[in-house]
Amino acid sequence: MARRKIVAGNWKMNKTPSETIQFVKELRPVVESDEVDVILCVPAISIMPAMEETKGSNIYMGAQCMHFEEKGAYTGEISPSMLEDAGVKYVIVGHSERRKYFAVTDEIVNKKVLKAFEHNLVPIICVGETLTQREQGITIEHIRQQVKIALLGVTADQAKQAIIAYEPVWAIGTGKVASADQAEEVCKAIRDCIAEVYDYGTADAIRILYGGSVTVKSAPELFAEPDIDGGLIGGASLTLEFGEIVHYNK
Repeated sequence: MARRKIVAGNWKMNKTPSETIQFVKELRPVVESDEVDVILCVPAISIMPAMEETKGSNIYMGAQCMHFEEKGAYTGEISPSMLEDAGVKYVIVGHSERRKYFAVTDEIVNKKVLKAFEHNLVPIICVGETLTQREQGITIEHIRQQVKIALLGVTADQAKQAIIAYEPVWAIGTGKVASADQAEEVCKAIRDCIAEVYDYGTADAIRILYGGSVTVKSAPELFAEPDIDGGLIGGASLTLEFGEIVHYNK
């Protein structure tokens, strides 16, 4: 199966609503593509203005996080129904920064994945190892555990729609990038794990991204690997370099 590539931008806590409007106007023409799915995951306060600016374009809107409850006394949180009503299509779940700073566990990731599917949101499920885990040789073991718990109770049909983003924690925001061979090894292990949990058809359908200081220079080699279907882009998604990454094969 020829899986369609994805280039998703995670802006993290960057750009005000007015900066978002201006930047998206500049970005729209440089990310036009018939070959790649383009996703922007912007801060919650900028989702609506970004949605307006992306109307009629090939850019899909994503959120950076959400709660697993429908509503309630969760000050500062965003519910899945809010995102669905706003027209959001994707949501990042379990990013390493959410795990590290906001105590998101594997079990919470699973709750969020299940809730995302209930609300027609495609979860971008983040997995990855720390430098210590890599040095101790438990990268694959750790990531298989993250994948299996995240997908607990998820049907094969749902899993085919999900996106998994492999982001080695030691490469996020550090300027370090896993080699293409290192990234491919883990992404293949993720696909093999999906085949074990479901079947080969599901494993072949699911799209797996690499994230961690991806640039226009590193993207072509990474995206050429057979089990890497694109990237979750951090810092480079804040500049027009993002457009060059979308057109990595030109």
